[in-house]
Amino acid sequence: MSIWWSLHLPREAASVPLARRLLLGTMETAGVDPEISYDLSVALSEACANAVEHGGADGADGDYRVTTFIDGDTCRIEVTDSGPGFHRRPVPAGPGDWAKAPQPHPAARQPAPAQAEHGRGLFLIEALTDHVRYRDRPGRGGVVVSFDKILKWREDSLTGV
Repeated sequence: MSIWWSLHLPREAASVPLARRLLLGTMETAGVDPEISYDLSVALSEACANAVEHGGADGADGDYRVTTFIDGDTCRIEVTDSGPGFHRRPVPAGPGDWAKAPQPHPAARQPAPAQAEHGRGLFLIEALTDHVRYRDRPGRGGVVVSFDKILKWREDSLTGV
Protein backbone atom coordinates (compact mmCIF):
# COMPACT_ATOMS: atom_id res chain seq x y z
CA MET A 1 0.00 0.00 0.00
CA SER A 2 1.17 3.53 -0.81
CA ILE A 3 -0.35 6.75 0.49
CA TRP A 4 0.99 10.27 0.17
CA TRP A 5 -0.25 13.77 0.80
CA SER A 6 1.22 17.25 0.84
CA LEU A 7 0.07 20.42 2.60
CA HIS A 8 1.11 24.01 2.11
CA LEU A 9 0.54 25.69 5.46
CA PRO A 10 0.86 29.24 6.70
CA ARG A 11 3.66 29.89 9.18
CA GLU A 12 1.17 30.24 12.02
CA ALA A 13 1.02 28.25 15.24
CA ALA A 14 -2.52 27.07 14.40
CA SER A 15 -1.16 25.11 11.42
CA VAL A 16 0.81 22.70 13.62
CA PRO A 17 -2.18 20.82 15.11
CA LEU A 18 -3.79 20.70 11.65
CA ALA A 19 -0.82 18.78 10.22
CA ARG A 20 -0.67 16.56 13.30
CA ARG A 21 -4.38 15.68 13.14
CA LEU A 22 -4.20 14.87 9.44
CA LEU A 23 -1.25 12.56 10.06
CA LEU A 24 -2.97 10.83 12.99
CA GLY A 25 -6.17 10.37 10.96
CA THR A 26 -4.25 8.90 8.05
CA MET A 27 -2.34 6.53 10.34
CA GLU A 28 -5.48 5.37 12.15
CA THR A 29 -7.38 4.79 8.91
CA ALA A 30 -4.46 2.82 7.44
CA GLY A 31 -4.18 0.72 10.60
CA VAL A 32 -0.82 1.86 11.93
CA ASP A 33 -0.05 0.89 15.53
CA PRO A 34 -1.08 3.79 17.83
CA GLU A 35 2.34 4.05 19.53
CA ILE A 36 4.08 4.45 16.17
CA SER A 37 1.45 7.01 15.11
CA TYR A 38 1.99 8.97 18.32
CA ASP A 39 5.78 9.04 17.88
CA LEU A 40 5.44 10.29 14.32
CA SER A 41 2.87 12.90 15.32
CA VAL A 42 5.16 14.33 18.00
CA ALA A 43 8.10 14.39 15.57
CA LEU A 44 5.93 16.11 12.96
CA SER A 45 4.71 18.66 15.50
CA GLU A 46 8.30 19.52 16.43
CA ALA A 47 9.36 19.89 12.78
CA CYS A 48 6.32 22.07 12.01
CA ALA A 49 6.91 24.23 15.10
CA ASN A 50 10.49 24.79 13.95
CA ALA A 51 9.26 25.78 10.47
CA VAL A 52 6.76 28.21 12.00
CA GLU A 53 9.36 29.77 14.29
CA HIS A 54 12.50 29.72 12.14
CA GLY A 55 11.33 29.04 8.59
CA GLY A 56 10.67 32.48 7.14
CA ALA A 57 12.87 34.85 5.24
CA ASP A 58 13.43 38.22 6.89
CA GLY A 59 10.38 37.98 9.15
CA ALA A 60 7.99 37.38 6.23
CA ASP A 61 4.87 35.42 7.04
CA GLY A 62 5.24 32.89 4.23
CA ASP A 63 4.36 29.26 4.38
CA TYR A 64 5.90 25.83 4.69
CA ARG A 65 5.19 22.42 3.23
CA VAL A 66 4.55 19.05 4.86
CA THR A 67 4.69 15.93 2.71
CA THR A 68 4.01 12.45 4.02
CA PHE A 69 4.73 9.20 2.16
CA ILE A 70 3.65 5.79 3.39
CA ASP A 71 5.14 3.12 1.20
CA GLY A 72 4.90 -0.44 2.42
CA ASP A 73 6.18 -0.57 5.99
CA THR A 74 7.90 2.83 5.98
CA CYS A 75 6.62 6.34 6.58
CA ARG A 76 8.69 9.33 5.44
CA ILE A 77 7.76 12.84 6.44
CA GLU A 78 9.35 15.98 4.96
CA VAL A 79 8.91 19.50 6.30
CA THR A 80 10.23 22.21 3.98
CA ASP A 81 10.47 25.89 4.86
CA SER A 82 11.86 29.02 3.22
CA GLY A 83 13.96 30.32 6.08
CA PRO A 84 17.66 31.12 6.24
CA GLY A 85 18.72 27.49 6.57
CA PHE A 86 21.11 26.11 9.12
CA HIS A 87 23.75 28.60 10.17
CA ARG A 88 27.17 28.24 8.69
CA ARG A 89 30.45 28.95 10.40
CA PRO A 90 33.96 29.30 9.07
CA VAL A 91 36.22 26.29 9.51
CA PRO A 92 39.81 25.87 8.39
CA ALA A 93 40.08 23.99 5.08
CA GLY A 94 43.86 23.85 5.37
CA PRO A 95 46.78 25.72 6.92
CA GLY A 96 46.06 29.43 6.62
CA ASP A 97 42.98 28.79 4.47
CA TRP A 98 39.37 29.34 5.56
CA ALA A 99 36.29 28.17 3.73
CA LYS A 100 32.61 28.28 4.46
CA ALA A 101 31.41 24.90 5.58
CA PRO A 102 28.17 23.73 7.16
CA GLN A 103 28.04 23.74 10.90
CA PRO A 104 28.10 20.30 12.47
CA HIS A 105 25.03 18.20 11.98
CA PRO A 106 22.21 19.82 13.98
CA ALA A 107 21.99 16.81 16.26
CA ALA A 108 25.68 17.15 17.14
CA ARG A 109 24.82 20.13 19.31
CA GLN A 110 24.32 19.69 23.02
CA PRO A 111 20.71 19.32 24.13
CA ALA A 112 19.09 22.26 25.85
CA PRO A 113 18.98 22.27 29.65
CA ALA A 114 15.90 20.58 31.11
CA GLN A 115 14.42 23.90 32.25
CA ALA A 116 14.85 25.59 28.83
CA GLU A 117 11.72 26.39 26.83
CA HIS A 118 13.44 25.85 23.46
CA GLY A 119 16.11 23.67 21.94
CA ARG A 120 14.85 20.10 22.17
CA GLY A 121 12.85 19.73 18.94
CA LEU A 122 15.56 18.18 16.76
CA PHE A 123 16.58 15.84 19.58
CA LEU A 124 12.96 14.67 19.96
CA ILE A 125 12.64 14.07 16.21
CA GLU A 126 15.79 11.94 16.26
CA ALA A 127 14.71 10.02 19.36
CA LEU A 128 11.24 9.21 17.99
CA THR A 129 12.15 8.21 14.42
CA ASP A 130 14.51 5.77 12.73
CA HIS A 131 16.42 8.05 10.35
CA VAL A 132 16.64 11.85 10.08
CA ARG A 133 18.13 14.05 7.36
CA TYR A 134 18.65 17.82 7.39
CA ARG A 135 19.52 19.73 4.27
CA ASP A 136 19.61 23.31 3.10
CA ARG A 137 17.97 24.20 -0.19
CA PRO A 138 20.76 25.97 -2.09
CA GLY A 139 19.56 28.70 -4.41
CA ARG A 140 16.00 28.59 -3.06
CA GLY A 141 16.59 29.14 0.63
CA GLY A 142 15.12 27.15 3.41
CA VAL A 143 15.61 23.77 4.99
CA VAL A 144 14.18 20.31 4.43
CA VAL A 145 13.90 18.13 7.53
CA SER A 146 12.93 14.59 6.60
CA PHE A 147 12.53 11.58 8.83
CA ASP A 148 11.56 7.94 8.41
CA LYS A 149 9.99 5.40 10.70
CA ILE A 150 9.32 1.71 10.19
CA LEU A 151 5.62 1.09 10.70
CA LYS A 152 3.92 -1.58 12.74
CA TRP A 153 0.35 -2.47 11.92
CA ARG A 154 -2.78 -3.28 13.90
CA GLU A 155 -4.37 -6.65 13.16
CA ASP A 156 -7.32 -4.92 11.45
CA SER A 157 -5.13 -2.73 9.21
CA LEU A 158 -5.73 -2.09 5.50
CA THR A 159 -2.48 -3.92 4.72
CA GLY A 160 -3.98 -7.21 5.82
CA VAL A 161 -0.89 -8.02 7.88
